[in-house]
Amino acid sequence: MSETRLILADLNGADAWRLAEYAKRGGYEALRKIIAESVGADDIISALKTSNLRGRGGAGFPTGLKWSFMPKAYTGPKYVVCNSDEGEPGTFKDRDILRYNPHAVIEGMIIAGYTMGCVAGYNYIHGEIFEVYERFEEALAEARNAGLLGRNILGSNFSFELFAHHGYGAYVCGEETGLLESLEGKKGQPRFKPPFPASFGLYGKPTTINNTETFASVPFILRMGGQAFLDLGKPNNGGTKIFSVSGHVNRPGNYEVRLGTPFSELLEMAGGMRGGRKIKAVIPGGSSAPVIPGDVMMDLTMDYDAISKAGSMLGSGAVIVMDETTCMVKALERLSYFYFEESCGQCTPCREGTGWMYRMMHRIENGQGRAEDLALLDNVAENIMGRTICALGDAAAMPVRGFLKHYRDEFAYHIEHKRCMISPEVQREGSKIYVAQD
Repeated sequence: MSETRLILADLNGADAWRLAEYAKRGGYEALRKIIAESVGADDIISALKTSNLRGRGGAGFPTGLKWSFMPKAYTGPKYVVCNSDEGEPGTFKDRDILRYNPHAVIEGMIIAGYTMGCVAGYNYIHGEIFEVYERFEEALAEARNAGLLGRNILGSNFSFELFAHHGYGAYVCGEETGLLESLEGKKGQPRFKPPFPASFGLYGKPTTINNTETFASVPFILRMGGQAFLDLGKPNNGGTKIFSVSGHVNRPGNYEVRLGTPFSELLEMAGGMRGGRKIKAVIPGGSSAPVIPGDVMMDLTMDYDAISKAGSMLGSGAVIVMDETTCMVKALERLSYFYFEESCGQCTPCREGTGWMYRMMHRIENGQGRAEDLALLDNVAENIMGRTICALGDAAAMPVRGFLKHYRDEFAYHIEHKRCMISPEVQREGSKIYVAQD
């Protein structure tokens, strides 16, 4: 089995990220054509709608539809923002796009600015990948020096500026309104909605926010055509998608495949299960996505609809694979600790509930669990979901509910026997570091 690469295609050599190499791969052809032929905004949005490009950051919202929400009659400044605050455990695709193909993101954002009549754009980059931020700044300088950014781009009447901004590692700033607050120099806490960013976004002006991979896909769609991009995937799931595969596989990494590719083929691309062990569980869309048992996952395809029908989410495309040596109690304890630490504290259900869930998980993992803890965990998770300003509360609750749904027997064993049903020796063997083999 092999990948179908668009964004990650032909990224060979140390200078593959530079403007000259991007141009050799067809870079900025879409932008040049749009400006030379004065392509209308409606035509660009129509191509995106035809392509069925869905947001690659987690929600999967149709990109063309989102762009159409930008108010046309508004005469003041409007903004486009790229969410590169990649902080979801298991997700590492956006940083590689920015590291190896930054001009695809820049071109996609310029096209977005042209389409929606924006004066400027900002790329908010996760603070813990500072070297990627520095590279993106270099790529911006290249584009600016080539006349692709700034006043009268390519000799036209279109002007657009683009800036990079680095965060400080707060997971909650991956939520779009928390990101906007941080970008404005304020505490990174999510806003109440409505109003939505399309009407009241950055600096109170209309703003459209998309993920890194979403913007990087736009130039390819406009070069190949919306229908051709759609045909790479399946209905309602257009194009290719980059999956970050990690865990107990032989070749962890980023794999760009057609949406609708069987999970079994993606697993094969990643070298299969490490040590030839049996697959036990998969988190298919980043740590907030509910876990799916391995045997169920082997029959699924990698697209938004199939994963949703199985009770989880495609999310950011972070595929965390766990084998039979994994203690599900220990895994959930670690995830619960992450969400406890990353809660911004603004909403009581999340601020208090994430702490309760982590402390219960820590108690169970360390042989101090009580019989009533499982029902209490379920109850706390249920009462967090849907009761917070942003989705971090749901993100913390969904792993708890998913793990308990499919692996309740392991949690009950921990409580009854004060230890894991998987021996420490087996767990240690499973946690050994293996060198990937080609």
